[in-house]
Amino acid sequence: MDFEKLTALQLAEKIKQNQISVLDGVKQVFDQIQKNEPKLHAYLDIYKKDAYARAKQVEKGIADGTYTGLLAGVPIAIKDNICIKGKKTTCASKILENFIPQYDAEVIKRLDSAGLIIIGKTNMDEFAMGSTTETSAYGVTRNPWNPEHVPGGSSGGSCAAVASGEAYLALGSDTGGSIRQPSSYCGITGIKPTYGTVSRYGLIAYASSLDQIGPVGKDTADCAALLEIIAGHDRKDSTSIERQDLDFFKSLNGSVAGMKFGVPKEYLSEGLEPDVKDAFMETLKTLTRQGAIVEFFSMKTTEYMIPAYYIIASAEASSNLERFDGVKYGYRGADYEGLHDMYKKTRTEGFGEEVKRRIMLGSFVLSSGYYDAYYQKALKTKALIKKEFDQAFRKYDVLLAPAAPYTAPKIGESLKNPLAMYLGDIYTVAVNLCGLPGITVPCGIDQGGLPIGVQMIGECFMEKKILRAAKCYEMARGAFPSPWKEAKEYETI
Repeated sequence: MDFEKLTALQLAEKIKQNQISVLDGVKQVFDQIQKNEPKLHAYLDIYKKDAYARAKQVEKGIADGTYTGLLAGVPIAIKDNICIKGKKTTCASKILENFIPQYDAEVIKRLDSAGLIIIGKTNMDEFAMGSTTETSAYGVTRNPWNPEHVPGGSSGGSCAAVASGEAYLALGSDTGGSIRQPSSYCGITGIKPTYGTVSRYGLIAYASSLDQIGPVGKDTADCAALLEIIAGHDRKDSTSIERQDLDFFKSLNGSVAGMKFGVPKEYLSEGLEPDVKDAFMETLKTLTRQGAIVEFFSMKTTEYMIPAYYIIASAEASSNLERFDGVKYGYRGADYEGLHDMYKKTRTEGFGEEVKRRIMLGSFVLSSGYYDAYYQKALKTKALIKKEFDQAFRKYDVLLAPAAPYTAPKIGESLKNPLAMYLGDIYTVAVNLCGLPGITVPCGIDQGGLPIGVQMIGECFMEKKILRAAKCYEMARGAFPSPWKEAKEYETI
């Protein structure tokens, strides 16, 4: 049996029908890790012994009725900014190289209760600051479709693991597109839920008003089933929202006939690669053939989305990261003279270049004399962007956009020009600024053999609409190729 071709839901169903054991599913994942990981580096830490022990426990629990959920017995990978009790959690930073949490994140508890098996921690951009997974202090992750290219970021490790068969599912975090963009680059599906839908308790913060944990999977159904498990109110998170409409998997039934899709004209202007634009336009035709109504409209705040996002995100980052000072936990610089010198050496040695850049930018926009000129203006701009999205959703059920203006760049290209890397987030950051749900689904392959994703954006709490639209599009599109079926055998890098 070709295990790697199974979706998470198909694997779980075969486990329930005793066609596959839980141990078989876990072994398949570790076989893929052994085969691909030396070339891809999707993981920072692997829990092989724990996973096999957990597999035996879950297999028994499925048999006696303890675990009855849709994904019981499925192996899952976790981004390394989500705390697991007793397991190293580094955020891919030297400053947290030996940090071991004393508690589980809320999402980890929910995964355990649902009978999933955690395989290990995935690589990421340091403190989720980056779009390529190249800013990790522990090495670059490579794209399963072509190891000379990046997998995207900051959840690049999670997306590469799912795309390469090193996990059936994964959790990532999305602050400005960090689930949706790497999902596009890796040819898989990823969801950023409405802000507050998934508890942030145990997620090490980058920008608290923008961060949201979300699922990564092979298709929409896998992501919907995982989102149903991790979503829900948590009193430990003050931004968590009480919702009664969390039966996301059921929303996959239905069609897009009569649904109205809006496309911001500004999203198709200069900077969009021809292959990406062609795949996007073909997606619009596919939806139209399914009975959807697709219209173009103008979104005048588009040019302000990137500056507003990076001012707000950097300001919050500079505040959140001040706790990493060498006093309470994590790395501490050596050979210092006095407290202030210890702070300086610890942060200089412990943080990478991209993190330092954003801390300095955030400290600048929050400083006396510049707070009103930059940070306050960014907050006002954020409100205007939200207002324009609200107006759009009065007319349209779902908004459509490319997930990124180009396919995965070659390793090393993006870090040469950080500003160009920031501009690559043009289609994703507004979703976080406005707290909206968004999903990325594969929609094509460019001339270089790299996948392209389309992004579907919904109004707050309207995950069911975008899930239904994504599922209908997937069915109309047909099966999407996978790296192990279409890409050439990995060469040693």
